[in-house]
Amino acid sequence: MDTDLHQYGKQTCFRSGFVAIVGAPNVGKSTLLNQLLGEKVAITTPKPQTTRRQVKGILTGDKFQIVFVDTPGIHESNKPLNKISVRWATQALADVDAVVFVIDATRRRRGQEFAILDLLKKVGQPVVLVLNKIDRVAKETLLPIIAELKDTYPFEAIVPISAKYESGAYYVLDEILRLLSEGPQYFNGAIITDQSREDLVAEFIREKIFLFTEQEIPYSTAVNVEEIEDNQEQQITKISATIFVEKQSQKGIIVGKDGRFIKKIGIFAREELESFWGKKVHIDLRVRVLKDWSRDDRALRRLGLTT
Repeated sequence: MDTDLHQYGKQTCFRSGFVAIVGAPNVGKSTLLNQLLGEKVAITTPKPQTTRRQVKGILTGDKFQIVFVDTPGIHESNKPLNKISVRWATQALADVDAVVFVIDATRRRRGQEFAILDLLKKVGQPVVLVLNKIDRVAKETLLPIIAELKDTYPFEAIVPISAKYESGAYYVLDEILRLLSEGPQYFNGAIITDQSREDLVAEFIREKIFLFTEQEIPYSTAVNVEEIEDNQEQQITKISATIFVEKQSQKGIIVGKDGRFIKKIGIFAREELESFWGKKVHIDLRVRVLKDWSRDDRALRRLGLTT
């Protein structure tokens, strides 16, 4: 995306700020972040609750820097892992300068959205409402939806987009830039995310599990990267990682007959990492059972999933 926008390329002062991207599960928050950056830093799948913790994406132009904070979907749940994910999302609102609130245009307004609006009222930061997935809504119904939303909150702007088809993200960025104040450059301009290489690898592997498995399997898996070794001589990066599941039966599904399924996960993750890093990658994957890890505080801490 062009980072020299309108008058912002001509401004004399440098503007910066932190912007949280919030919303209910599966509304397209991570897809929007990737579109805003023009790079993939957050995993995306059709399944809800793919994002488990905050992911920062950094967009730097000649005269501005925006630190986007992608968050897990805000929803009610009694599961410890989901509660932690929601806590990641609500904590993100405490230290930001503006908020992008993403709503799925195809859904009727639900309790989740109203609960998030109540939260935003308490925070008091300026909010840009993004109405996503308009490609799936008839044009004649779009204006009534926007009119209805205008009455729910004093939004700085309401921007209809289709993040999936890269339509409208430019206008979201334009509205955010209007809200930024003069400030420092927080990160080197070449950095697009604060995630470690280990975090990125773990997320890319987990994305493939979400894409290729069904029912409880994706929600019962976690990935831990033990080692990343750059072999300059062979010009290859070697990765060792473990996929944790909660039951022995789940291990069998992830491994697959003759190890075919885990090989598939490794191949697709490797191909994406090679594209992301621009060099050859080798992934050594193992599967271990960590009984009921998603309900075990010690296991959650071990896997880096606590706030």
